[in-house]
Amino acid sequence: MLDSLLSKTRPFIPDFIFDFFNPIYHWKLALLGAVIYRFPSRKIKVIAVTGTKGKSSTVEILNAILEKAGKKTALTNTIRFKIGDVSRPNLFKMSMPGRFFMQRFLRQAVDAKCEYAILEMTSQGSLTYRHRFIEQNVFVFTNISPEHIEAHGSYEKYLKAKLSIIEDGLVKSKKPSRLAVVNGDDPESQHFLNCVYGKDIRQAKYVLRDVEPYEIKKEGLDFTWNGKKASSPLSGLFNLYNILAAATTAKNLGISDDIILGAIQKFSDIPGRVEKIEVKGADGRVQDFAVVVDYAHTADSLEKLYKVFRPDPKAARTSKIIAVLGGTGGGRDHWKREGMGKLANTYCDEIILTDEDPYDEDPRQIVNDVAKGITLKKPTIIMDRRLAIRSAIARAKKGDAILITGKGTDPYIMGPNGTKTSWSDANIAREELQKKN
Repeated sequence: MLDSLLSKTRPFIPDFIFDFFNPIYHWKLALLGAVIYRFPSRKIKVIAVTGTKGKSSTVEILNAILEKAGKKTALTNTIRFKIGDVSRPNLFKMSMPGRFFMQRFLRQAVDAKCEYAILEMTSQGSLTYRHRFIEQNVFVFTNISPEHIEAHGSYEKYLKAKLSIIEDGLVKSKKPSRLAVVNGDDPESQHFLNCVYGKDIRQAKYVLRDVEPYEIKKEGLDFTWNGKKASSPLSGLFNLYNILAAATTAKNLGISDDIILGAIQKFSDIPGRVEKIEVKGADGRVQDFAVVVDYAHTADSLEKLYKVFRPDPKAARTSKIIAVLGGTGGGRDHWKREGMGKLANTYCDEIILTDEDPYDEDPRQIVNDVAKGITLKKPTIIMDRRLAIRSAIARAKKGDAILITGKGTDPYIMGPNGTKTSWSDANIAREELQKKN
């Protein structure tokens, strides 16, 4: 309520006054939330996961490992909120809800006698101090690339916001046996390691060579872990990194390799993350083409998804990739749009451009910006997202792959003046498949 009041009065507050008082305002609210709920993070083992991509997936994989080890867990991420055996979808359109929410969630987890709370933490959440007064036991860094630049003002400020999560949550934590787990292959990893250098904090780096030899297939992953052969139903290089992050964290928490690999082998599906949609027809068999829903909303994540289904875009093509592509949300990251179009242009055989989350921007303009990168083929523009998915399914033949990107598990399409329409890419795809069958 206070944040809503602030947003309404913001236009009437001079910038220099706002810039001075804004951090104080957020800090005091964060402290108030912690006081009201009696600093719950001090009573539970907190694992914070941050990065540009892979946060939700890493949280889910790590949760599966800890549960396999017999630990009672709570988690928050873009997909859902879970305390013990009770789970509910995240309908907030934000990965990390407000300060009071986070503190209340942790208190509920403590009261439920959970041993671990695995929290997805975001740079945008750190701007309003949602991470403050949450003492971490473990910090996990997945990767970083340009994202939300309009919100932060520059890439440097974006990186600084990410670093504040380890500085405020782990470095300042008074908990014993603190641990920082960092993706050593990421060019920015040293910034995070520097934060804990000389402190009484263990460091664990993971790199891709830790799982060599490995093989990435459409159907999953084969890799090596501590000299043992392992496999996962998840696919894509990005998921191999997510598995590495979770497995490295679990290993440093004392979980055995057998439990880690057993959990990874059985963990088959992350909603909205390379989620395979299958519907049985009258003959009892699922459709003979792939339908995949994925959250990919940056050029980097989009290319990694496309490479799962077409590792070499120059190779001879025996089947089609049909892209259902929205671009980016209105009013943000304009610079990404043409690049996303170029990637679809390179990897996909047919491209359907559609609406995503226009907010107050003209949705047709967003689509036109994406279309500037598409030069080798003429994209089809269908602004109604359901009709776009229906068209893709109608075009698909045996062996083809339909890749529906941008929203993942997002529960709404966000329109002008704060309007929102209930939505689920996965459910819509199932409904349209049922109609075809």
